[in-house]
Amino acid sequence: MLPTTNVKTLERVVVRFAGDSGDGMQLAGNIFSNVSAGEGNLISTFPDYPAEIRAPQGSLSGVSGYQVSVGKGVHTPGDEADVLVAMNPAALKTNLKYLKSGGVIICDGDSFTPANLRKAEYATDDPITELGIDPRQTMIVPMATLLRNTLEGSGMDQKAMMKCKNMLALGLICWLFDRPVDKVVKKIEAKFAKKPAVAEANVKVIHAGWDYGHNTHASMSTYRIDTDAAVPGTYLDVTGNTATAWGLIYASEKSGRPLFLGSYPITPATDILHELAKRKDLGVKACQMEDEIAGVCSAIGASYGGALAVTSTSGPGLALKSEGIGLAVMAELPLVVIDVQRGGPSTGLPTKTEQTDLMQALYGRNGESPLCVLAAVSPTDCFDMAFEAARIAVEHMTPVILLTDAFIANGSSAWRIPDEKDYPEIKPRLLTKERLAQGWKPYNRDDETLARCWAIPGMEGAMHRVGGLEKDYDTSVISTDGANHARMVETRRRKIARIADDIPALPIMGNPEADTVIVGWGGTYGHLLTAATELNAEGTPVALAQFRYINPMPANAIEELSRFKNVIVAELNTGMFADYLQMHMPGKDIRRINKVEGQPFLVKEIVDGVKEILKNK
Repeated sequence: MLPTTNVKTLERVVVRFAGDSGDGMQLAGNIFSNVSAGEGNLISTFPDYPAEIRAPQGSLSGVSGYQVSVGKGVHTPGDEADVLVAMNPAALKTNLKYLKSGGVIICDGDSFTPANLRKAEYATDDPITELGIDPRQTMIVPMATLLRNTLEGSGMDQKAMMKCKNMLALGLICWLFDRPVDKVVKKIEAKFAKKPAVAEANVKVIHAGWDYGHNTHASMSTYRIDTDAAVPGTYLDVTGNTATAWGLIYASEKSGRPLFLGSYPITPATDILHELAKRKDLGVKACQMEDEIAGVCSAIGASYGGALAVTSTSGPGLALKSEGIGLAVMAELPLVVIDVQRGGPSTGLPTKTEQTDLMQALYGRNGESPLCVLAAVSPTDCFDMAFEAARIAVEHMTPVILLTDAFIANGSSAWRIPDEKDYPEIKPRLLTKERLAQGWKPYNRDDETLARCWAIPGMEGAMHRVGGLEKDYDTSVISTDGANHARMVETRRRKIARIADDIPALPIMGNPEADTVIVGWGGTYGHLLTAATELNAEGTPVALAQFRYINPMPANAIEELSRFKNVIVAELNTGMFADYLQMHMPGKDIRRINKVEGQPFLVKEIVDGVKEILKNK
C-alpha cells in the first residue's frame, strides 16, 4: 500500500528560482506567478537579473534569480524563501543566503560536474556538505537524465532538450504547491503558439516534473496556499513597466489626445517602449530615437503639436534629458517623463534597484525650473500613477516626472482590470475660439491653476511662439526685463504649488495614534507596510505614511507628520527624501533608515532599524 501524501495549508509561501541567465528562471517564475494569481492568490515578484550580459555559463556572476511570494496578505516578495530551486552549483552557492532556516532545496544533481563545481569555485566535489546543508531538506533531481528520457525520440538534440530544464523544475514546484498543471500547460501553449513542437516538448517535461515529485516523494508534505477574499473581476499578473504603459494608453483615451512616446532603450525602462510599440491598434505612436536627447525633444515637439507626449528612461537618461525638460518647463507644455530608477552613479548597477534619482528629479535642471514629481508605490500602482501623471501634465500644462524603480518595474502583482467609472475624464486646457476672440496671448493664464492654454498648431488665428527664452507676462513676447523675469519665475513656482489643491490628502496608515511614524515614498511601500504591521502586532505602535505625490506634497502632509514625536524615513538611498522633508520641517529631528545595495529592503531591516532608533531615543 502506497503512503498517503501529507497536505499542509500555508497562508503564504516564498519560492526562489535561480540558475544561469539562459536557464529560463524568469519564465518559470512568471508562469508560476500567473497561475497562482489565477488561483486567487495575492502575489509579489522580484526578478533579480545579473548585470553581465551572458556571463560564462555556470559562473557565479551569471546567476539569474526570480523570487515570488504567493498567498494571503502578500505585499513583498518575502525576506527569505521557503523553497530554493537551484539549477546548478553556482546558483546554489549564491542563493543559499536567501533560504530560510529549514527551507527546502530542489537542485539539479546532474549539474554537479567537476567543470561546474570548478566554475562555481567549490573546494570539494560535495557542494551539499561544503555549504553545510542538511541533506534532509534537499531534493536532488537528475534533471538532465529525466529530460533525455522524457524527450527521447522527439528529434531534439541535447542543447534543445536542456532548454526545457526550467519546465521540469516548474513541474516539480506545481506538484509541491498543488498548482493546476492544466493551467500551466495553457500558458506554455500560448507562449509557444508559433512553435508547436517546442510547446509539445515543454508540456511533456512539465508533466514529467510533476510525476517525478508525485511518484518519488509521495510521502513528503505538499502544500495548499490560502487565498484572500478578492473583489470580483478579471485579474492579470502585470509588471510595473507594463502597467505604466497601459496607464498612459488609458490617459490618452480619457483625454482625447493621441499618445506619443519618444524614447531610447535603457535598462530597466525599455519594456515601456516595447509595450507601447505593440499598440498601434490603439493609435499609439512609439518612436525609438537615436539617443536620450532626441527622445525628449521629439516628445516636446509632439506635445507642441497636441499629443499626450511621453519619454521614458532611467537615471543616466534623465541627466541627458535635463535641458530638454527645462525647455518644456519654460514653454509650459505638458510632458510626462518616466524615470525607472536603477543603481548609479553613471552606468552603476543597471539591473539593480535604488531610489537615488529623487534630487535629480526635483532640482536637476538649470535655473528656477519647477515641475511636478510623482512616485508609484507598487507594480499595479504604476497604472494609476502613469494615468495621474498624464492628467496633471495636461490639465496643469507642465512637465511631470514619474519615478518608479527596477524593483516595481520588473516585479509584478495581481491587478484587477478597473471599471471605467473609477477614473475621471482628463480635460485638456485647449484654446477655444471664444478665448481667442478675447485677445488671447500664449502666456495668458487661468486664474485658479495659473496654467496657460494649449494652442494646437493649425487653429485659425492662433499662430504663436513659445520656447526657451523668457517671455513677457502680459504680451508673451521675448523679454529680458529683470522684474518681468522675477514675476514669471514666481508664477511658474506658484503654478506647481497649486497642484496640491488637485491631489489627494496624505493617508496615515497603521496606528495613527502612535508616537512614531515610518515615512517612505515610491516602491518601498510593501516592505514598509509589512514592517509596520509586524511592529504593531508585537507591541511597538507605529503609523505609516507613504508618499506618491512628492512635488508638490499633499496639502496636509507637513501638518500630519508634525504631530508625531518620532519621524523615521526609510529609503533606498543615503537620505534624499529625509533631507527634502527636513527642509519643510526645520524644527523636527528626522531619523533615517537607508540602504544602497542595489536590492530592496528586507522587512527585518525596517523592523530592526525602527527598534534601534526608538531604543536610542
